[in-house]
Amino acid sequence: MDAEYRVLCGYRIAEFKTVLAEPKINLAKLRELSFSGIPCEDGLRCLSWKVLLNYLPMEQALWPSIMKKQRDLYSQFLKEMIIQPGIAKANLGVSREDVTLEDHPLNPSPDSRWNTYFKDNEVLLQIDKDARRLYPDMVFFQRPTEYPCRLIMDPQNDFETLRKRVEQTTLKSQIVARNRMGVTNVSSPLKSAASNSLMEYEPLPNGSEAHWEVVERILFIFAKLNPGIAYVQGMNEIVGPIYHTFATDPNCEWKEHAEADTFFCFTNLMAEIRDNFIKSLDDSQCGITSRMESVYSTLKEKDVELYLKLDKVYRSFCLHLLVDEHNLQVFD
Repeated sequence: MDAEYRVLCGYRIAEFKTVLAEPKINLAKLRELSFSGIPCEDGLRCLSWKVLLNYLPMEQALWPSIMKKQRDLYSQFLKEMIIQPGIAKANLGVSREDVTLEDHPLNPSPDSRWNTYFKDNEVLLQIDKDARRLYPDMVFFQRPTEYPCRLIMDPQNDFETLRKRVEQTTLKSQIVARNRMGVTNVSSPLKSAASNSLMEYEPLPNGSEAHWEVVERILFIFAKLNPGIAYVQGMNEIVGPIYHTFATDPNCEWKEHAEADTFFCFTNLMAEIRDNFIKSLDDSQCGITSRMESVYSTLKEKDVELYLKLDKVYRSFCLHLLVDEHNLQVFD
C-alpha cells in the first residue's frame, strides 16, 4: 500500500511540474490538478498558490520583473506606513524640536500625523493580540525568521518595530474607570488581556524577529491600505498558512521575500472574500449570513445526516448562549 501511495504521489508531483514548467501556464489544468490538493515537495505548493492567487501571471517570462516591482512597492509601503511621526523630516535635516512645533502629539487637527498614529495603534493592538497567538500548536510562528526585515531591523534606520510600538503604547497608557460611587480607579494596562499577551513569549534578541511579527506587519499594512475594512479577527487565520508556505519554500531567493509575496497574495484573496468581513453586509445577499445559509442548504440536500448533526450542535450552542445571557441579567 505504501509503495502504491508513493507511486501515486510521484505521479501527481510530475503532473504539477509539467504544468508549471510550461512557458505559458494552463490555468484551467492547474486548477483541476489543485482541486485534490497540491504537493508541498520542491516548492510546488508555493509556486502554485502564487499563480492561483493572481500574484504571478501565466507567462513565466514576466515573473522576474513582476516580483521585483511588487517587492519594491512593498518596501515603499513599509517606509511610508511603519514610521513614527517626525522622524522622516528629522532625517531631512529638520530638528525634532522644529518638527514638534509643527505637529505634536496633542495636535487636535484631523490631518495631524500623530492623530493618525494613535488611531492606528487601536487597530495594531488587536492585530498584535491575534498575531502573537497565531496557531499556538505550531512552534514555527514563535521562531525567529532567517530573513528579518532589513529596513525595519537595521539600527541605522529610525523605523520602529511594531512589537516595540505595541509595548510602548501599552505601558504608557492607563485604563481609567469610574464606578457607580464616583470613585475613579486607575489600573495598569499590564493587567489587561492585551498586555498579558506581551508576556506569553520571551522576546527575541535585538536584530531578530519572530515569524508572527512578520504576519503582524503584513496585517497592519493591509489595514492601513484598506481603511474601509481595516482589520477583522480571522484575517490572521487566513494569512498564516500563506506566509508559512512561502516562508518554508526550499527556494532561498523566494523564501527571503516571503513577506512581500504573502502580502500581495493575501490582498488578492481578500479582494474576493472581503464582503464576508464587512459587518454592514452580514445580512445582505453577498454577506456571510447568506453564504452560510447557502452552504447549509446545499449540505441538507447532499448529506442530511451530517446536516442534522450540525443543526443539533448549533441549537445546543444557542441554548447555552441564552442561559448565559439570562444568568448575567439576573446577577447584574
